[in-house]
Amino acid sequence: MSDTPVILVIGTADTKSDELLYLKDRIETGGGRAHIMDVGVLGDPDFKPQSTKHDVAAAAKTSNEAIIALGDENQAMTKTAEGASLLARQLYDDGKIHGVLALGGTMGTDLALDVCQALPLGVPKYVVSTIAFSPLIPAERLAADTQMILWAGGLYGLNAICKSSLSQAAGAVVGAVRTAEPPLRDRPLVGITSLGKSCLKYMVFLKPALEKRGYEVAVFHTTGMGGRAFESLAAEGAFAAVMDFSLQELSNDLNGSIVTAGADRLENCGRAGIPQIVAPGAVDLIDLATAAPLPEKYQDREYHAHNRLIASVTVSPDERRRTARAICEKLKAATAPVHILLPTQGIEEWDRSGEVLYDPVGHAAFVDELQQAVEQPVELTSLACHINDRVFATEALKVFDSWVADGIIVAGVADAST
Repeated sequence: MSDTPVILVIGTADTKSDELLYLKDRIETGGGRAHIMDVGVLGDPDFKPQSTKHDVAAAAKTSNEAIIALGDENQAMTKTAEGASLLARQLYDDGKIHGVLALGGTMGTDLALDVCQALPLGVPKYVVSTIAFSPLIPAERLAADTQMILWAGGLYGLNAICKSSLSQAAGAVVGAVRTAEPPLRDRPLVGITSLGKSCLKYMVFLKPALEKRGYEVAVFHTTGMGGRAFESLAAEGAFAAVMDFSLQELSNDLNGSIVTAGADRLENCGRAGIPQIVAPGAVDLIDLATAAPLPEKYQDREYHAHNRLIASVTVSPDERRRTARAICEKLKAATAPVHILLPTQGIEEWDRSGEVLYDPVGHAAFVDELQQAVEQPVELTSLACHINDRVFATEALKVFDSWVADGIIVAGVADAST
């Protein structure tokens, strides 16, 4: 990268020319340079963007006139998003941009999310949106490292309120490009899913053990967006192997929780041919917003408020059986080896004997269903232990080491610590 970072600024230049030019000014004041991409469809801007709406349409192998002729705003913006994503990726691959800043309402945000997903992890991505942090945005639409800021008071024209959001975003993306440290990928990467140590503990043993073997280890917090980041990286083929031991987001998604990583949880590693060691950590729980009233259907279940944001209820035996079947159904489609480790004495800290969520009948139903539903070539090993017992981590490493010896997992980098 040159000393002057180039930021791709995306917006509808026919309706938001003042905002785009203001962002350009702020980026230049911060020591960067702006490359404006016009993603408008109907009108023409009063300035010359570096990438015009015609360039965007051409990237999608169509024309602006053809997009207009679709006669439907949703179809038109979807096609424009396709072109914007392809053009943005080409600009990045050609070394012409180093980060992206997009702004918009629901239309612009919809497009911006596609552009962010088209760019690799480590490319700074900022979205100024009137629906930032909104439940309208499903988890699967978010790239792993997307940053958002609310475009407050900015629906129509500039003012002191919206300038605050725009200027912060401009400074943030320029600063991020200057200071970001992209993933080196100098060691094979192992992804581990987990929750905090109060619930799941195996990563405390596994992370240093894998690092000693010459691997980079990333632990993902499976509270929705953590699992989304994990799945996004898996889809890119970023992992040499995974230890996907916290599947709570899958249970959440099956049971309608808002704490979800998307319907494709537990699928992208299999599609990408990444070896998977899997365990059903915390699938006995359904996460809820602590501040929301407890739904009537959960009134008779054991309840645990983890903090003022997130709480959990237990999963019924029938729901656990359904989760077990879903796990096996997803894993049997994998294109690389899969080994399930099934702790028969518990799958998260609060389900131990004497703890608030202890439910041996429910867990027994899950164990029974998983053992029946698993199909070759997926391997299953039942372990007479709790998932937080040291023996579980030891068994996971045994599977991992055997796969390294067999060439299924690439060997770690020797002397990686030095």
